[in-house]
Amino acid sequence: MGRYAAERAALGAQPIVVLQDGAGRCVRVACHGAALIGFEVPRADGAFDIAAGYRDEAEIVARPSSRFAIMVPFGGRIADARYTFDGQTQDLQPGVEGAARASRHGFVRGVDFEVASLQADEHSAHVALTTSAIRPQPGYPHAIDLTVTYTLDTGGLTLEVCMRNVGDNAAPCFFGWHPYFRVTEGEVDSWVLQVPAEVLVRADANLIALPGASAYVPLDDAPALDFREPRVIGDTILDQGYVDLDTETDGRIRTRLHDPASGFAITVWQERGMMHTFTADTISSGVRQSVALEPMECMANAFNRPDCAETIRLEPGAERRFCCGVEVETA
Repeated sequence: MGRYAAERAALGAQPIVVLQDGAGRCVRVACHGAALIGFEVPRADGAFDIAAGYRDEAEIVARPSSRFAIMVPFGGRIADARYTFDGQTQDLQPGVEGAARASRHGFVRGVDFEVASLQADEHSAHVALTTSAIRPQPGYPHAIDLTVTYTLDTGGLTLEVCMRNVGDNAAPCFFGWHPYFRVTEGEVDSWVLQVPAEVLVRADANLIALPGASAYVPLDDAPALDFREPRVIGDTILDQGYVDLDTETDGRIRTRLHDPASGFAITVWQERGMMHTFTADTISSGVRQSVALEPMECMANAFNRPDCAETIRLEPGAERRFCCGVEVETA
C-alpha cells in the first residue's frame, strides 16, 4: 500500500482531516460532526468515491439527510421525544407540541469535534476526534465524553467509538452510524444486497418499532424483505431494521453491497448490534443513488424498550466501545 499519510485540511471554511495511502485510497472526515465526507478508492476506471457524503461546506453545516452522522447518545428516533429511565420521565422537547415533536440521531451531528490525535506510519493512518458536548440538558440530565476514531489500513476503514459516562448517575447511551454508500453511478435497482439477519424489526409509519415481541418477525415470514441470500434490490423500498445478525468466524457481522456489472463490492462490518438499511427514497437529493447501511448498537426508540434496557445502560465512570468499518473488494 505504501506509506500512509494523515493531515489537516479544509473544505471551504470547514476544517477536515485527510487520511490516505500510497495506493490511492483517500478518506476525508469533517471535524463538524466527525462525519465521513469521502472515501475514494482506486478502480480500473479511475478513483471512485464510495461515500455519498456532504459535497461542500454548506452541506457539512446544514447536514442534509444526516449523511454519515455519528449518532450518540441514541440512534434513530425517540417516540414523541419522551422516555423513562430509572423511574424518571424525560422530555427532550419541553414546550413543543404536536407534529413538531421529533428527536432523532442524538446530539452531536452539529458539534465541532477536536482533533485529539492524528498519526500515520507504514501500517496505517488514523484520527481521533473528541467532544464533551453531551452534557445535562432538557430531557437528558447526563454527561458523556465521546471519542470517534477513524483508521485506514490494509483492511479498509475502521470506525471505533468510545462513550464514557462522566456523570454521577447511570445514563441511557448507545451508538449508531448513518452512512450512505454507493458501488457505481446511478440508481440502486441493479445493485445486489446481502443482510445476514434472521429477524426483521416491524415498525410503524414513524419508524418506531412495535411494542414488545410484536416488533420481531422471522424473515421466513417476510420474504419480500429477506436479503439473507444476496439478491438484486430491484424496486424494493427499504427503510428497515434487521436483528439477530449472523457472526462470521472472525467475529465480524458483514452486510454486503455489490455491483454485478463491474464486480465491485463493499462490506459494512460490525461486531454486534443491529443493521438498518435505507434505499434513500425520501432524501432531498440523490434519491435511490446510494444505500444507507447503518450499524447500530440497538434499535431506534431503545430508550423506551425494556428489551433494550441492559444494552443502553452506561454506569457512572464506565465506558463502552463499538467498532464497525468498511471493506472494499475490487474485481
